[in-house]
Amino acid sequence: MTAPEADGLVSAYAAPEESDAEATLRPKRLSEFIAQHRVREQLELLLHGAMRRGSPPDHILLSGSPGLGKTTLAMIVSAELGVGLRLTSGPAIERSGDLAAILTSLSHGDVLFIDEIHRMARPAEELLYSAMEDFRVDVVVGKGPGATAIPLDVEPFTLVGATTRAGLLTGPMRDRFGFVGHLDFYEPAELEVLLHRSARILGVQVTPEGATEIAGRSRGTPRIANRLLRRVRDFAEVRADGVVDATVAKAALRVYDVDDLGLDRLDRAVLVALVDSFGGGPVGLSTLAVAVGEQPDTVEEVCEPFLVRAGLLARTPRGRVATAGAWRHLGRKPPATVSSGPAAPDLFSSEP
Repeated sequence: MTAPEADGLVSAYAAPEESDAEATLRPKRLSEFIAQHRVREQLELLLHGAMRRGSPPDHILLSGSPGLGKTTLAMIVSAELGVGLRLTSGPAIERSGDLAAILTSLSHGDVLFIDEIHRMARPAEELLYSAMEDFRVDVVVGKGPGATAIPLDVEPFTLVGATTRAGLLTGPMRDRFGFVGHLDFYEPAELEVLLHRSARILGVQVTPEGATEIAGRSRGTPRIANRLLRRVRDFAEVRADGVVDATVAKAALRVYDVDDLGLDRLDRAVLVALVDSFGGGPVGLSTLAVAVGEQPDTVEEVCEPFLVRAGLLARTPRGRVATAGAWRHLGRKPPATVSSGPAAPDLFSSEP
């Protein structure tokens, strides 16, 4: 899967070189975590109940789009419990032995965070079942008739799994989580609060109007909001007086090709290809990806979620379709065959 490697400025996937900057801005406690009030309250009850009983809390599954705070919440769970944290990802666990090595190295009560857990290899996933339920793993030694299963005890731990594609999780895996929380996109007002907090940490002077301008183009995603803030800060320090107001924010985001809706170069390329090359669609995902010079996974996971939510693109059984809003956003007049009403529903059907 190539989505995390997309180079779009406003992609909600974290680039490796930005890890340090993002770590600085992460809240460390539930009380510092902005928005997601329902999930935050539920987690608070889960953790405090477990601490009163003196036992590790139930396993936790967090779902939602990239950049909404799943990794941050896993770190907060570890901090609130006062235990160790191990970080890994589904694609990194290729063999059951890889997972067994991680599990047997955990201390009592530790938190194990597995990002993109739906991409874990099936043998490793099956090994995880017994570890989650019975805190035991069976390591198979040898092959064929002479193979032997050696049971190994695992210290009681809490698994925090994160996924952007909850529908791809198997039933047995989902059933083993005691708590399932879904993270929603942030409202602009919530992003403004987050931006002022991040500005204080970064030492950036941001006016309320400047924060409003950045929040409105952040696609409801904290990671994107913080990323845009850092880019606007660069612009303000080099080409202005260092203060991020509405005028500076607009000028900076224009330089970085982020338009009024938060669309970047790749988003607009998808819409232009749909409208100009394919007459608004329908067109298959693979064909659309070739037209914009990107991998299908990148288009599907980086671009489409926001374009669908913004009412600019619809996924139909026949393929991707540009809505009337997409035509108008590009400055084109939508043809009579395109409905001027609400965007078509998001139909997650297989591509023809």
